Amino acid sequence: MSEKILVTRSSMPPFQEYIDEIAPLWESRWLTNMGVKHQELQRNLTDYLGVPHVDLLTNGHMAIELALQAMDLHGEIITTPFTFASTTQAIVRSGCTPVFCDIDPVTFTMDPSKIEALITDKTCAILPVHVYGNICDVDEIDRIAKKHGLKVLYDAAHTFGERVKGQGVGSFGDVSCFSFHATKVFHSIEGGCVCYHDEAFGERLAHLKNFGIKNQEEVDGIGANAKMNEFCAAMGLCSLRHISGEIEKRKRAVERYRSHLTGVDGIQLSPIQPDVENNYAYFPVIFDRDRFGADRDAVMAELAAHDIAARKYFYPLTSTFACYGGKFNAEETPTALRISRSVLTLPLYADLSEADVDRICSIVLNCGT
Repeated sequence: MSEKILVTRSSMPPFQEYIDEIAPLWESRWLTNMGVKHQELQRNLTDYLGVPHVDLLTNGHMAIELALQAMDLHGEIITTPFTFASTTQAIVRSGCTPVFCDIDPVTFTMDPSKIEALITDKTCAILPVHVYGNICDVDEIDRIAKKHGLKVLYDAAHTFGERVKGQGVGSFGDVSCFSFHATKVFHSIEGGCVCYHDEAFGERLAHLKNFGIKNQEEVDGIGANAKMNEFCAAMGLCSLRHISGEIEKRKRAVERYRSHLTGVDGIQLSPIQPDVENNYAYFPVIFDRDRFGADRDAVMAELAAHDIAARKYFYPLTSTFACYGGKFNAEETPTALRISRSVLTLPLYADLSEADVDRICSIVLNCGT
């Protein structure tokens, strides 16, 4: 019987490399609070990502939530419902109101042609999401934001290390936020970072991630505990040394998938964007039941019967979550609704073998007519 294939699997550095990285912590006993490993990872990521400034946080969600608070935003934020729960939750938890924009049917990112119709006198920012490694139309979003005097914060969780015409994706917008969760292309077990341009913003963010503490005797802000610890930073340092090789392994798996599934009637694959250095984070497939002969749910069930885990990612739309009590209407974002009901992300990770990709594709194709 074949071993179960998970939808994702964390990349790990050699065991001894991580042990060597954390060994000095037993000498220093400095385990958190922006220690040596934290500072080193922060410097290394600034260089690797090609951004002016980086601050490390305990996870990607707190990166978004505290960045919104550090930007002192109030009112409506135009965003996308086709995203992980964190994006929308961060907006709401920061006291703002999400306004949902539909997505482009090819890239699955925010459709910039729909943005301006959503802008009101209450709009304070745009929060687009780079999806599956697909980059938003950053030039058009920047043009719209400048025209209307709006801030732009990117959820860049899916695009670690990517470049557009040689420019690091984290440098777009006022702020870009990354997740370093264990399932990501680059991880620090748990963690995240905020990339930014404005040093004053960086000071506010650092203040907020440490309880709002000004000094040992004065607390003048209402903050959180969102500091990355030294063990996570050490894993990040190890992961960063191997990131190029890990992305190359993912690329081979993606190319194998494409060799089987490109051109199949009823199957839509994620685009290959020009001028983008991709990180091969996910492999989403859109199924058209009428043309392919089976819908997303049927394909997922058949894969599961063979101990292969796939994921409806993203489904459901965040605008339909029960916690919002029916406040939003998913029919107002019809493309996002359609894609959410037909997308399936197939297993993808650095150690996924070509033989396993072949087997997955054979099962998928056998579901069709």
